[in-house]
Amino acid sequence: MAGDFVKTKDGVEIFFKDWGPKNAQPIVFHHGWPLSSDDWDAQMLFFVNKGYRVIAHDRRGHGRSAQVSDGHDMDHYAADASAVAEHLDLRNAVHIGHSTGGGEVARYVAKYGQPQGRVAKAVLVSAVPPLMLKTPDNPDGTPMDVFDGFRTALAANRGQFYIDVASGPFYGFNRPGAKVSQGVIDNWWRQGMMGSAKAHYDGIKAFSETDQTEDLKAITVPTLVLQGDDDQVVPYKDASLLQAKLLKNSTLKVYPGFSHGMLTVDAETINPDLLAFIKA
Repeated sequence: MAGDFVKTKDGVEIFFKDWGPKNAQPIVFHHGWPLSSDDWDAQMLFFVNKGYRVIAHDRRGHGRSAQVSDGHDMDHYAADASAVAEHLDLRNAVHIGHSTGGGEVARYVAKYGQPQGRVAKAVLVSAVPPLMLKTPDNPDGTPMDVFDGFRTALAANRGQFYIDVASGPFYGFNRPGAKVSQGVIDNWWRQGMMGSAKAHYDGIKAFSETDQTEDLKAITVPTLVLQGDDDQVVPYKDASLLQAKLLKNSTLKVYPGFSHGMLTVDAETINPDLLAFIKA
């Protein structure tokens, strides 16, 4: 697997995929919690077949990256993404992040991507910014006891918890009349169980308690904001609608009835919209 890993400044081995022509415009994909770069299969195959260079990495503690004890926070996530971009010397790239990966993109673009000309555009899909947690300043956020429940369930029986998430709210498979795919559920569970329980446990704090208001305000590149209005994981009124207001150069699209996992189960709708934004 030589060449598929980069070592970060703090010595963490990060796994990445790099497909397509090296002289083509790069599209970099940032996955959600607790998954891996495999969650982008539908997008990476679509875009590599359109002639783009597609890159995706496994976040530290996730997938095939090193299961280190520390650094499971948005600053390290963004620094690890920067390590991949620098290693491959990516320029004029489009960075697309889903859920927690959307937070990673926001922090990366704000802190690393713009001054060096590495980022041309960004896309936030069902993303966690600006802040998921309910606080006095964010009264419409999700209460802490919900995230405490995630931690309790993960620590008690991670395997069952991941089955419950994938077969229920993540893809909207708990909705009446939903077209349930066992393969999608199994693949979500497989990706989750590849990663570290410690990274996933700590990651709940990272995606729920990190206030990224200033990250969003600092982004100047064109940014596409996508979310489904039936997202049961990240409520869209506290996420995409606020992102579009805070970003300087945003385009917002909300899909009626689409779930948190729409990139997988509604790829035939999402992929052309991503392509149109990238080509615009």
